[in-house]
Amino acid sequence: MSTITPVILCGGSGTRLWPLSRKSFPKQFVPLIGNKSLLQLTLERVALLSKQVICVASDEHRFLVAEALQAAKVQGRVLLEPAARNTAAAMALAALSAASASKSDDLLLFCPSDHHIPDAAAFAQVVQQGLTAAQAGAIVTFGISPTFPSTAYGYIRQGSARPDGAFAVEGFTEKPAQAKAEALLLSGSALWNAGIFLCSAQTLLTALGQHAPDILKACEQAMASATQDGSFVRPQAQAFEACRSDSIDYAVMEHHANVAMLPFASAWSDVGSWNAVADHTPADAQGNRIHGQGLALLSNNTFVHAPHRPVVALGTQDLLIIDTPDALLVAASSHVEQVKQVVARLDADNIVQSVQHRKVARPWGAYDSVDVGERHQVKRITVRPGAKLSLQMHHHRAEHWIVVKGTALVTKGEEQLLLTENQSTYIPLGVTHRLENPGKTDLELIEVQTGSYLGEDDIVRFEDTYGRG
Repeated sequence: MSTITPVILCGGSGTRLWPLSRKSFPKQFVPLIGNKSLLQLTLERVALLSKQVICVASDEHRFLVAEALQAAKVQGRVLLEPAARNTAAAMALAALSAASASKSDDLLLFCPSDHHIPDAAAFAQVVQQGLTAAQAGAIVTFGISPTFPSTAYGYIRQGSARPDGAFAVEGFTEKPAQAKAEALLLSGSALWNAGIFLCSAQTLLTALGQHAPDILKACEQAMASATQDGSFVRPQAQAFEACRSDSIDYAVMEHHANVAMLPFASAWSDVGSWNAVADHTPADAQGNRIHGQGLALLSNNTFVHAPHRPVVALGTQDLLIIDTPDALLVAASSHVEQVKQVVARLDADNIVQSVQHRKVARPWGAYDSVDVGERHQVKRITVRPGAKLSLQMHHHRAEHWIVVKGTALVTKGEEQLLLTENQSTYIPLGVTHRLENPGKTDLELIEVQTGSYLGEDDIVRFEDTYGRG
């Protein structure tokens, strides 16, 4: 009997959820629901089908994926895309990897990493219903019963029943205009396209060879020269970067003959806008939805996301207020689809908050830039138990370290120091140094940098546990 290997597609920048989601920390990694990320929730959901998964992600986010795998208690390979090339190439990489490592009749379940499906058991059940069609060579897709005429989703037009228990697909409609969306909803036979697919690796590879042979060839070349570092698999960069960018819908699904569809009637959301996020927060009698330290007075239908400090909405109506430590969004609920335009404008103006948070995740922990001046920078650094930074040196800055919590093992030139709470040390410019956490709790320290240049690229690494140059 075929086994199912979930493939989680972890790409995407999630700019519609700015300022919480940014290129360096997209929405699939942000703890949005129940203090869990959408990626962790996705991994926990597919764990009902298999504890072994494949993730496809960017190299920049590899340790965020590894953390989510650990939190969800599942294992798997992580294929690291050298560049973003959309879902067709990402799925091709996963199918090639699976085909080389497993039996030919094994099935792959391709899932976006940033969707929310509360009823995991119902999802597993509908996937099981697609086994017969997938084993017989179909690409099975899953349609979501629409609840309103959305112009932000693609639609699947359902055809007649197939002998394998699924339905034929009459065609796809990509993000229609309002009138067309209303007509599709009224037809009763159109469902939202969730971008979830079930098929064998060989079925997908054959379809790619038929409809997008250039994408398949580029991915084959990239995987033929792939390197592996533990659970991370790195396709050859030059070959993969030469691949054109296209979605699986345009590259394959709209042209392929043997496509089956199963409707999924349970709750689903792609959490694609702040209105969708707000819907996951209970409303009060005035329709206000509050997350964190928000307060809405004399207000109606106002969503306040304020996890860090008090944010007060007074006399507002139909507003979204999203607060982060370094950026604030205030938007009319009718304009949430234009947030991407805001990010594009900030990016064009070289505003760093368009792509990066004040707090930056690192494989060893994180740092938070508390204060920045012309010749100084103050960071709050957190190092996980057992983790260590690279052995490094700076040409343009010196550093002061003050431990506020935990124990720090400091390498400074030829000496080693063990520092505990309220102790400090000074790292002169040009001195080789390393910071480690030998304890069993988080290490927290304040770092004060001084010098003529304080950029993150002023790091010369000599040794690094995480394979960074």
